[in-house]
Amino acid sequence: MNERLIEETRNNWLECEHRGAICGVGKDGNIRYALGDMESLRFLRSAGKPFQAIPVVKSGTLEHYGLTDRELALMMSSHRGESFHMETMHAIMERSGLIQSELVCNPSLPLHEPTKETWLREGGDRERRFHNCAGKHFGVLSWCQHAGYDKASYTDPDHPAQQEITAIICELSGVTVEEMGVGTDGCGFPVYALPLPAIGQAYLHLACPEFIKDTATRQAVQRIRDAMIKYPLLVGGTGRLDSVLMEDTNIVAKGGFKGIFGFALREEQLGFAIKIADGSDEECAYVITSILEQMGYKTTDTIQRLKEAFPSAIINDQGVVVGDRRAVFQFNL
Repeated sequence: MNERLIEETRNNWLECEHRGAICGVGKDGNIRYALGDMESLRFLRSAGKPFQAIPVVKSGTLEHYGLTDRELALMMSSHRGESFHMETMHAIMERSGLIQSELVCNPSLPLHEPTKETWLREGGDRERRFHNCAGKHFGVLSWCQHAGYDKASYTDPDHPAQQEITAIICELSGVTVEEMGVGTDGCGFPVYALPLPAIGQAYLHLACPEFIKDTATRQAVQRIRDAMIKYPLLVGGTGRLDSVLMEDTNIVAKGGFKGIFGFALREEQLGFAIKIADGSDEECAYVITSILEQMGYKTTDTIQRLKEAFPSAIINDQGVVVGDRRAVFQFNL
């Protein structure tokens, strides 16, 4: 059963409550923190992008096309179309020779509001490169081109690239193919559903690749982790939760649509998975802030930065504080 995680009040009256589940996994695979349903399968959505990039790195595609860790970070992004996102994407396209018409994702506008407004004022229209998953798609397409795989069917679940991605997710999460759920993501990619403990385990491996037995996978994951931490804005964008978190180099994090979020602490060797049951995304920031506070996270600057980036006050259109949001869950420590 899902637990009450966040309350929103207006004029001191309860207006909304957000329920969900939280799981924290230690290096021994045991659950250290748990609230809510630990058994139901939850779609990874974009929180799966770091794992979908692992075979791309293992294949030697980056070296073949002269792609750097900047381009790798964008392959794991839910990019907002900001200038630094698009400059990095153009580097992928130029070096690989790929063009945006090869993407299956729909033409979109930039998600970053100031960028979108400027683009529209200049007469711009929707383009596939602006889709927030375009970096992931270009990453897998460049791998397919390098490996000689068919590019036209790169999102088919039976495609060899997708089969390799499935195997990697199983390896790092500890689940079998039969135990996973599979669907189709908004961008057209296969999307995988796992229980929260498995997602937490996968994120622990992402933060602490030293626990991965296979050498090639371990080295690929280490490069991915380091690229995410080195270029947090490329992974998310201005003001995005995963980018704010990864200003702390002890944290690796990636969110996904519909209230899913994964993050892990390198030094503490803990992997966390969060699911907001109603699919709302903004509550994850308040959940994570409370998790870090409750566990006594030593880097208090990170907690303070989260509070500044995601203030608890609810402010109306006139700039007046009209309510508040707060975490109401408590771990049994």
